Amino acid sequence: MRICLLTPAPDHPLLAAATALLTPCHQVEALDPRHAVLPSPARAPEALADVYLLKARTPCALAFARYLEQHGAPVLNSADATEQCQDRTAMAEVALAAGLPFAATTAATTLPRLAARGGLTYPLVVKSRHSRRHDLVARVDDAEQLRALAAQWPDEPVVTQAYTPNSGWDHKLWVVGDEVFAAVRRSELATPASRRTESVAVGELPPAWLDVVRRAGEVFALDVYGVDLLDAPGGPLIVDVNAFPGIRGQRGAPEALAELALRAASGSYRPRGVTRGVIVNG
Repeated sequence: MRICLLTPAPDHPLLAAATALLTPCHQVEALDPRHAVLPSPARAPEALADVYLLKARTPCALAFARYLEQHGAPVLNSADATEQCQDRTAMAEVALAAGLPFAATTAATTLPRLAARGGLTYPLVVKSRHSRRHDLVARVDDAEQLRALAAQWPDEPVVTQAYTPNSGWDHKLWVVGDEVFAAVRRSELATPASRRTESVAVGELPPAWLDVVRRAGEVFALDVYGVDLLDAPGGPLIVDVNAFPGIRGQRGAPEALAELALRAASGSYRPRGVTRGVIVNG
């Protein structure tokens, strides 16, 4: 099988480990969508790989993936599904419309305009509208904090979510095909915050949580994804969904990704999300 990684960072731990598992018997190559030349399947059908893993979210990466999909190549995750998970307003609308327990989310243009609006209920959570590395995620306890944040991020489109009382720990669940991995991490909204992630046995989680996470994959038409959950008073609450996250340090994740890639390449697994270029929500 020929497997292609669409990424500028093929040395990412998850991708590198999956590549090491695949290369003894299969061809694995990496293309940086910023510099790659589009294949010409009309002239040479063999120009297409058997499956593409989309581990990039830039506009050029999404355009590259859409071109591949239009020519019949399986892409995990689809370009449309990946793009949808970058817009937190669209993400919330889709999730709530599907009945998922997702934090109510309101678009607020920019922080200065939000600060000028007044009448806000504190504490509240402010996030960049467009999800990306090093984006804005902050708890704001009063108008003074909001004005200070607006001075630091004057042009950032944002969304707001009501602050939900919780333990101060985020539950991070990742799904690769049929396999689920889990961990807890101190929330970046908590004090003290920490980036340390501690793995959790999936069997220790409430079955209802796993149902919510799998349902999120169906709703957002994702094959490789992450869901951030809060253990809220009323039950699990989704605060974010990520397409093709890093899944660092999770034993078995590279094996699951390698197996999924081979299944998609062979046709025994049909990627979610693309039917004539349209996302299929559950």
